[in-house]
Amino acid sequence: MSQISAIESTYVTDTIFILGKGPSADKVPSAVYDGSLVIGVNDAERIRPTDISIFHADWVKRELEASGPRAELYLTSTDFRPEGARVLHMPHAALGQESNDLMMQRLLSGPFVIEDVLLISALKVALEVARLRGRPQKVYLVGFDFTPEAGYARIEGGQYSAGDLRSRRLVIGMQENFLLNALYMLRGSEVDVIHVGNRNYSQLPPEELAAEFLPMGRGANEPDWKVSVVAELTTNHFGNRTRLERMVRAARAAGADFVKVQKRDVNSFYSPEQLAAPYKSPFGTTFADYRQQLELSGEDFAFLDTLCKRIGIRWFASILDEPSYRFILDYEPELVKLPSTISEHTDYLARVASSARHAVVLSTGMTDRAFEAWALETFARVPRLYLMQANSAYPTPAQDCNVGVVRHYAALAEDHPHIVPAYSSHDEGWFGSALAVAAGARMVEKHVKCGNTEWAHFDAVALDLTTSDFRDYVARMREAEIVLGSGEKIVAPSEHHKYRRPVEPRHFVPQQRASLSR
Repeated sequence: MSQISAIESTYVTDTIFILGKGPSADKVPSAVYDGSLVIGVNDAERIRPTDISIFHADWVKRELEASGPRAELYLTSTDFRPEGARVLHMPHAALGQESNDLMMQRLLSGPFVIEDVLLISALKVALEVARLRGRPQKVYLVGFDFTPEAGYARIEGGQYSAGDLRSRRLVIGMQENFLLNALYMLRGSEVDVIHVGNRNYSQLPPEELAAEFLPMGRGANEPDWKVSVVAELTTNHFGNRTRLERMVRAARAAGADFVKVQKRDVNSFYSPEQLAAPYKSPFGTTFADYRQQLELSGEDFAFLDTLCKRIGIRWFASILDEPSYRFILDYEPELVKLPSTISEHTDYLARVASSARHAVVLSTGMTDRAFEAWALETFARVPRLYLMQANSAYPTPAQDCNVGVVRHYAALAEDHPHIVPAYSSHDEGWFGSALAVAAGARMVEKHVKCGNTEWAHFDAVALDLTTSDFRDYVARMREAEIVLGSGEKIVAPSEHHKYRRPVEPRHFVPQQRASLSR
């Protein structure tokens, strides 16, 4: 079970979701699952991505091959071998008249097999996770409605097939009986199993689950924040679309306004010698193997664009070379970023400036006042220029953050209205970013990651999306913006004079009489 360990270790919460296909799953926002291990049965991953999917039927294999895998790990008895995902091929234990007791015995202490009743196998995985973590786990069962007449949850691009209602009723009734038996047997175990639904044994309606995990739910009454918060993914998606989606959804749930990725043409950006150099990574033995894997493909960018529009978050990219810039223009970007990495590539930067019909985020790490003067002249005609104070050390020492530069950029904006002050945080935590907001930043950017990975770039400064760290960071930025206020001096509603002078009626009576006499 080492592959299960590799996946569960990316999460620090003691919450596990087991996802079924009942329609109550539609009542649970996808953001609820962010930061927790998600186990799906059959093709429930088509509702939302899962970490682990369990199935034994060939029809599931065909559906997943057609729709594309959306899980990190598959436990299956079929010959399913999806590209880009891990698979553990396990034996399938068919359910027979005399095997019911054996299945429940295996749940508690027996070997792992793919059970006919997949929910039992999912609970077995949850028990294994509790053992690996060495502490109890809270397990929520979502989408197990056991109401065949109600149909299935929605999936992207359509509905599940309804199938034969009578056969489904028999199978679902049998599965519910096994669940009730499992709930009894797991009392006092390492897993606290909570059925989410409206059965007489349910402990939580789906609407309350959403409220429990998203108490600050983002809706129509969300404040109109003036500071944009950017979740900088860099390449911490590792070129894996499932991981990319998980990160985007987690950033959206945390309250970010944008996610940012990178784009570079590997073969032209690096020299042949650099590409051929030895490099140790999970993707091969050369630097070329590593860099090629980290790049998002055209299909990945199309997926990212569609996903962001669907869930309500914006995206842009750091674009390191001209071929990549031409590629990104096909998406009619709202803004693009030119990172500090290429601040010396002034010919390319100037070509972007001369052709840009969109906003430009210009990071100023590793530059000085001479570069600033050049940038002000070169980017004078772009619609908006986000001047982003940055220090390119990872992590940035406190004494080198120089947040005061943001205040300088805010002063420049008074004479150059197209300039927007901004700050890219490579320092630890939230404090420097909060100071930047106070100094006038209208965009702050923070690196994020998905779990701890020893070989990944930027892990030293990135906030983990599988914990509350980035959500807390966003909350601090909103708090800083609230405390900063509008800058206009007014008498606030909370203020009152303790020693207010009484108003004497005689001051007003003559004026009233004079008015009446006219």
